[in-house]
This record gives sequence, structure tokens and C-alpha cells, in this order.
Amino acid sequence: MKVLLTGAAGFIGYHVAIKLLERGDSVVGVDNLNDYYDVRLKQARLSSIQAHPKANSFKFIKLDLAEQKATAELFTGEKPDSVIHLAAQAGVRYSLQNPHAYISSNIVAFTNILEACRAVKPQHLVYASSSSVYGGNTKLPFSETDNVDHPVSLYAATKKANELMAHTYSHLYGLPTTGLRFFTVYGPWGRPDMSPFLFADAILNNRPIKVFNHGDMMRDFTYIDDIVEGVVRVLDKPATLALNTSAPYRIFNIGNNQPVQLLDFIGLLEDAINIKAQKEFLPMQPGDVKATYADTNALDEWVGFKPCTPLQQGVIQFVDWYREFYIYR
Repeated sequence: MKVLLTGAAGFIGYHVAIKLLERGDSVVGVDNLNDYYDVRLKQARLSSIQAHPKANSFKFIKLDLAEQKATAELFTGEKPDSVIHLAAQAGVRYSLQNPHAYISSNIVAFTNILEACRAVKPQHLVYASSSSVYGGNTKLPFSETDNVDHPVSLYAATKKANELMAHTYSHLYGLPTTGLRFFTVYGPWGRPDMSPFLFADAILNNRPIKVFNHGDMMRDFTYIDDIVEGVVRVLDKPATLALNTSAPYRIFNIGNNQPVQLLDFIGLLEDAINIKAQKEFLPMQPGDVKATYADTNALDEWVGFKPCTPLQQGVIQFVDWYREFYIYR
């Protein structure tokens, strides 16, 4: 199968590319390599893909998907069998600083993806949504049937918009689409703007870590391998007509279904690094939510999979990668 994978130099995109290559798929990887975080990490991920034994099945194209003509030409030229759209402007807090980046990357680019899919008709479009769409919801765990009309960040609003846009194209043009609401993904090759990376970097470099809401937060940390397994299983089962809708459209949570207190997570990092963290306790940041917790029953029923990597195991693997990549390079 030929898969067009956007965000291929990103955290999740990198791991999905490796998984697809290992099982024998052909991958067209797309990324604009923006400088939201250190481009050298993105380039290192690409280099790792290109060093893979099956790298001859990987083709990389540098492209800004907000460019309508170039995106249309990409799809008509490559004619992918399926599409995994992971490219986006990520980050809740950054959306307060640079909102226009989110409209360009998450709304304009997604429109271009949908229009390109309309033209070439792939078997399935799988795209990244986010647990952020649950916004200020207080009912736990979060279920796909919950109301998500109250986002608390522009980032979350763009992801909710993606789900609505995908439904429209599924309804109008019969395009099978599946949105995946990821919950706090962590692991090797992770994003430097996320808490596991920020905490490890601070602890190893003798700096205090910033603990928001004075530590009274809970997150459903989900190991990268579980995310990838969910993405690929969903890819292989295109959405069909859902109950009470005329569209081949699905939405699934992918989370560990075992939320932990933030201070307990920090404790696991301290144990893995063998250094006690200096903690700077701060109030809640705008756009943040107090707790995330995924109900994964729908995903399990659809593809027979639930994330299951124990947090302690995942943290150790992340720290081992971090030490090798940054300390001993």
C-alpha cells in the first residue's frame, strides 16, 4: 500500500513511518520542517528513517500544505492509496502567542488535504485530532460521545474544526475519514515542548521544573508505540457509515486509560534519571485543563486494541533515549 504521511519529520509521524516501512508499505513523507522547535531534531528523525533497511520505500517531500496548488499537485502526482495526516501546528500555549500559525497549518492546510482527497479518492483519510477538544469537560473519562463545544484554546478549536470539516467531506463525497484524539503522547524522539521532555531536560541540566496548577493536574500519558499501533490498525479499517449519520466517518480516543497525577509522573522521571527535581510551583496556565482521561472502549471495539504500555516502562525508555541522543552524542 502506498501511504501519504504528513508530518513525517514530527514525533508521531516519524514512528508511524518506521512502522509502515517495517510492514512493507511504501511511504511518501511530507513535512515543512518549520522551526516551532529545534529543526535539528526533525532532521535527525528524517535521517533515521532514511537509514532504515527499507528506506528505498520512503520518499520525502518538503512542502507547506497551506500552499493549495502544491498540495493538489502532490496528491495528483503520487496518487496515494491512503492518507495519514499528522502535520499540524501543535501546542496549546503557543496558540496564545501565534494564533495565525494555527489557522494556516490546522485549518487552511486541512482544507487543502480534504480537497486533494476529494480529487484523488484515497481509500481512507486518517487524521490527528487531540484530547484538547474536550476543553473544560469535567466528566471523566472523556468519551467520544461527550459534547466538545467548549474549547479552551485556539489549538483545541482548530482540532474540533478539523473533525467537523472531515464529517462534511465524508457526507458530501463519501470520503472515509477517521479522526484520532491523542492523549499526552510521550516516548523516544518526543517533542521538546511537552512536559516529559521539558522535565527531563531541566532535571538533567540542574534547572527547576515548572509545575503548573501547583501539581494538581492529572494526565493520561500514552506511550508512542501504543499510539502508532492504534494509528495503523485504524488505517487498515476504513470508516463506514456510522450510527445516526450518512457519512463514512469515525472519531476515536487513543489514550492509556490510566491517568496519573503530575507529581507521580515527575517521581517516575526522578527515579529513571536518579536525580531529584527542583520544583517551581506555578498557577494554572491559560488554555490548560486540569485532567485528561481517555475512554478507549470504542477503539477497542473497532480494531481490537487498547494502549497498554506501563508508564514506568515507557518513562525508562524515554529517558534512555534522551541520554543517548543529547548527552552522549
